[in-house]
Amino acid sequence: MFPEELGSLYNQCVPTLRMFSIRPPFILRVFDRKYLSCSIPTSEKVIYLTFDDGPIPVITPEVLILLEERNIHATFFCVGDNVKKNQDLFAKVSGAGHAIGNHTFHHLNGWKTPPAEYVEDVMRCDEYFKTGLFRPPYGKFTPSQYFLLRKHFRIILWSVLSGDYNPGISKEQCLLNVVTHTKPGSIVVFHDSLKAKENLFYALPRFLDHFLNDDYRFERLK
Repeated sequence: MFPEELGSLYNQCVPTLRMFSIRPPFILRVFDRKYLSCSIPTSEKVIYLTFDDGPIPVITPEVLILLEERNIHATFFCVGDNVKKNQDLFAKVSGAGHAIGNHTFHHLNGWKTPPAEYVEDVMRCDEYFKTGLFRPPYGKFTPSQYFLLRKHFRIILWSVLSGDYNPGISKEQCLLNVVTHTKPGSIVVFHDSLKAKENLFYALPRFLDHFLNDDYRFERLK
């Protein structure tokens, strides 16, 4: 994108940007980086692109096409129940060389779920695929859940949240969220879900091309 285009988008969208939280709460960023990451410290032009909530028919295949066209690999945090329902599609995601993370089996809110029940749901997801990466839905978890899960997973949050799922955010605002806040080492979140469809397919290709044109590369989380 050209600077004048960014300036125009910013003028249109700045009121909403001030209301929408793009970064996780600061308190989550003080956990031990060995077990929990919001970004990857680096001075290199590297972005860690992630997708939550899939795999979903119609949406995830189109995301795979956009990534393949640009030779980009990402990390997909998958909901176990969606993997169970769409195993062939999940095989396409993993077969394309993308990294896979656990996003619970039922997309549970950790703040509303007892620790034992929450961990049981996470481990049920683990029955469908093995991974050392976990992202709590909504970014919500309790200290008890954290200490139980860090025995099995590296917990991945984000440094830039696109807001593609939010009906109160326009597609232009979604694009501006990711373009203006992404920097070297950012972990960026989009959603391969139906509710994110309009914002996702407007913002994602423009986001990718913007940073590819600025000599960034995209890498999977490990």
